[in-house]
Amino acid sequence: MKRVLYFASSRYINHSQPTSLLQHAHFNDSTLHIMKFATSLVGIIAIAQSASAHYIFNTLVAGTETSTAAVREAQNNSPIKPVTSLDMRCNTNPSAATDTVTVSAGDTIGFRLSAAIFHEGPASIYLGKAPGKAADWDGSGANWFKIAEWGAEYNPFGFTDLGKTELTTTIPKNTPSGQYLVRAEQIALHVLPPEYYVGCAQINIVNGGSGNPSKVSIPGHISPTDSGVTTDIYNGAHTSYTVPGPAVWRG
Repeated sequence: MKRVLYFASSRYINHSQPTSLLQHAHFNDSTLHIMKFATSLVGIIAIAQSASAHYIFNTLVAGTETSTAAVREAQNNSPIKPVTSLDMRCNTNPSAATDTVTVSAGDTIGFRLSAAIFHEGPASIYLGKAPGKAADWDGSGANWFKIAEWGAEYNPFGFTDLGKTELTTTIPKNTPSGQYLVRAEQIALHVLPPEYYVGCAQINIVNGGSGNPSKVSIPGHISPTDSGVTTDIYNGAHTSYTVPGPAVWRG
């Protein structure tokens, strides 16, 4: 049995008679099955490519050590929305960390990612001072301050964190000793409102100082109307860009 299909602009349309705008072709059932399979395969590939463009902060870098046990690992690599969500603190129902890594003020701190940063947008690293043990703190309250950020570059316009598989900085030497959550945040501006990729790990800072940085709550550190999260990165001339959130505290 043969079926007659007419096509225009790559869409297949059933008709009983051809028109001047449509060409026609004959396909048997086997060909139609192949076409359906190919269409399904294209959809599967598109979904896989979309998932592969996502990433999580899955390894803590602290001084000369790395740890996955100290990370509150995300359940999957899906981004967070909106910026007012409580999941902005440490992601959606992350697994509990089983360790708190000791690191000295002045040492390296940051994260490795599960995949290279694929989406254009800024990144930041925050410290949150735990009221007691880091393992017992959910990240609530105005206890957070930013210690690093990766912003825009120009000619051509883009972002300095794109393609990175690791984001690290230095703990300011004047950071008070104590237990903290260290938090990474990457804002993906390929869509508006943007997607947010966040992750936390537990650390114990020693040999610290007496600094007193201004602190913010998360969520609340970024307004949904902030120009840094409403910018259309694909249109217009971009000559300046301010990374959303508080200013970086360098101690």
